[in-house]
Amino acid sequence: MLRFSPIAAAVVVCVAGFSSAIALAQDRRLPVSPTELKLSYAPIVQRVQPAVVNVYAAKTVQNRNPLLDDPIFRRFFGGGGPQPEQMQRSLGSGVMVDPSGLVVTNNHVIEGADQVKVSLSDKREFEAEIVLKDSRTDLAVLRLKDTKEKFPTLDFANSDELLVGDVVLAIGNPFGVGQTVTHGIISALARTQVGITDYQFFIQTDAAINPGNSGGALVDMTGKLVGINTAIFSRSGGSQGIGFAIPANMVRVVVASAKSGGKAVKRPWLGARLQAVTPEIAETLGLKLPNGALVANVAAGSPAARAGLKLSDLIVAIDGQTVDDPNAFDYRFATRPLGGGAQVDVQRGGKTLKLTIPLETAPDTGRDEIVIKSRSPFQGAKVANISPAVAEELRLDANTEGVVVTDLADDATAASVGFQKGDVIVAVNNQKIAKTSDLEKATRESARLWRIIVVRGGQQINVTLGG
Repeated sequence: MLRFSPIAAAVVVCVAGFSSAIALAQDRRLPVSPTELKLSYAPIVQRVQPAVVNVYAAKTVQNRNPLLDDPIFRRFFGGGGPQPEQMQRSLGSGVMVDPSGLVVTNNHVIEGADQVKVSLSDKREFEAEIVLKDSRTDLAVLRLKDTKEKFPTLDFANSDELLVGDVVLAIGNPFGVGQTVTHGIISALARTQVGITDYQFFIQTDAAINPGNSGGALVDMTGKLVGINTAIFSRSGGSQGIGFAIPANMVRVVVASAKSGGKAVKRPWLGARLQAVTPEIAETLGLKLPNGALVANVAAGSPAARAGLKLSDLIVAIDGQTVDDPNAFDYRFATRPLGGGAQVDVQRGGKTLKLTIPLETAPDTGRDEIVIKSRSPFQGAKVANISPAVAEELRLDANTEGVVVTDLADDATAASVGFQKGDVIVAVNNQKIAKTSDLEKATRESARLWRIIVVRGGQQINVTLGG
């Protein structure tokens, strides 16, 4: 299953300075003879293809009667007994990134799967376990079961060195026809309006990518992995020459977390909220161009606060790399290794300052995550207190108060009445909800009507539900 993105992107190419771009461009050249025009990609494909796999995921779902979602129907006619089950299957691709059998693919390929299988280029199939899922990047890492052999792998390229016009190959299993290779060029870099993941910083390519290519490899002419193919823009369902890949430098971070045994990706925590610079803001600040990331909020005690970052500071670079917007900063910061510090260039009061932000993870104390089991509109919802780590994970303001929904079972009452992951529960039946124990206590009390205040996407919603 390949994600579709209804956009017409237009984003500035992000490279580390004009002079470095010229230096990299000098390494490329045009064919100079008819002989060179007969050159083939076959040697690269033969070396790379064994490390690209097919991923098959399956999950069992119930064929639920939609009338059962109506509480009045259930009250008078009951649950109707066990519902027939159906197997849903999805198809994608993956890349072997460790010889022990570690495979990286897209999270949306295996999301909710009860069973995952990996098929190699030599037709062998292996059961696989899900080692790590990261919805923020739409990446997942699998491990092949019951095997001790060494598998061929792909090395990571430095995706920050890519230039528009570089030739790339896309390898995957489109439409389930079998492993397929297509070629094209890098069409654009730093695409930030794709709307697929939290980290909007995609490689765009015109190499043909179709449903089934999700999780497959985008490789350069040295056979190194430059990105994981993840989405296409399409009006027809097929390739129209606009595909998007997650840069290898982001993939590297997720794979490193999986190799270290983590169940979640460990990333640096900034502790500040950034906003884009509009033309109006640029005019107010006296800027020639609406570039950079404007600091809109700084959490007390966070790395940003300790580094001296202040409200209305304008971040224009990180470790020497230009920052055009908040998405660019988020990507650059998230791909920095933990430990040490990142140097940011900040414009403040007409002067440029250099601040060093410590690279450390967000504290996760006091999460107190629970599943609401009592009969109520919240039944089946997993909720947590809003620790800095939870706020970072769900993209909430660090000062948000309340209890947040972190997960929902598909068949949960909470999901059927419309609650979503990331919803912040502020009050229930006029009782303020400050921590998970408050919500658990409130849901133990039976009620004919449930009056609930929810904050979703920064907007307060007042909800009344029947008991």
